[in-house]
Amino acid sequence: MSTSTVNDEIITATTTAAPDRAAEQAGPAASTQPATAAADGTPAGVTTADGPTTAGEGAREGAPTSSAWSAARRVAGTIGRVSGRVLWSTGAIALFLLLWEFGPGLFLDEATRVFLPPLHEVLAALGKLIESGQWQEHVLASLGRSVSGFAIAVSLGVPLGLLIAWYRGLDRFLNPLLEVFRNTAALALLPVFTLLLGIGEVSKISIVAYAAFFPVLLNTILGTRSVDPLLIRAARTLGLGSGRLFLKVILPSAVPTIFTGVRMAGTASVLVLIAAEMVGAKAGLGYLITNAQSSFLIPDMYAGILTVAVLGFTVNYLLVAVERHFSRWRLAESSR
Repeated sequence: MSTSTVNDEIITATTTAAPDRAAEQAGPAASTQPATAAADGTPAGVTTADGPTTAGEGAREGAPTSSAWSAARRVAGTIGRVSGRVLWSTGAIALFLLLWEFGPGLFLDEATRVFLPPLHEVLAALGKLIESGQWQEHVLASLGRSVSGFAIAVSLGVPLGLLIAWYRGLDRFLNPLLEVFRNTAALALLPVFTLLLGIGEVSKISIVAYAAFFPVLLNTILGTRSVDPLLIRAARTLGLGSGRLFLKVILPSAVPTIFTGVRMAGTASVLVLIAAEMVGAKAGLGYLITNAQSSFLIPDMYAGILTVAVLGFTVNYLLVAVERHFSRWRLAESSR
């Protein structure tokens, strides 16, 4: 092979490799400008009045919209579920109120309708009582008596119940007497309380305390005795004395049953008080109901009855909230 032939081949190879190296050098720059259009239809890499467009701009704009739509759907679903539960749980009350509103006009004649006015007339009478201040006076009087009697019952019933359940000898001594009074209705003793203590506040608070005492006492005894014996044995094995065993094991385990009695006592304190106020009182919801009935103020009478129902419901709701607060450890254990 001659020297000129070799030179011609070298020149040809160099000329062929030059475009390939240029393509390799231009490759990274070219890969960043794909021939796709932006979200607004402008080709990628083209400079517009708003500046250069890129291929990923449309995707970045669509991502927040999709995320916001998903969040909105989740919120709407949560609201729908909560609303459904609320409507279902209050449906019976709503139907009762509707029946009370439209039932007298649909099912009763003119003579009987006087004794069962529709709901709007009762609410109007309640509004007048509130406006005149009579409603507040009666509610405060009843609340003061019921709260005082309830507090006395709880403060006496819980400690005595714990002592009776803890000491068997005391149980055998007091149980016959407690059974006698437990089976005697509180209202049956109302004349006795009135004769001995008068018609003032003392007799009413005492009858409320008597009625609320036994539910607290009996449920405290039951809750203390129903503690798992294995827990007591394990605590004694760990070296807990009687005092720490009582505070750390027995009392926390008995709290739910004790609060069942407290809730029953709260309801009894309201109901018995209303009956006591109907017999002899000059203020209170019981007095309001009987006075309106004797004066033929039927809407006022139903307004007092409605107030008693709402008051009893509120007392029970508050006691349930207190029970959940003191039984949080049990709720957390059951949710595991």
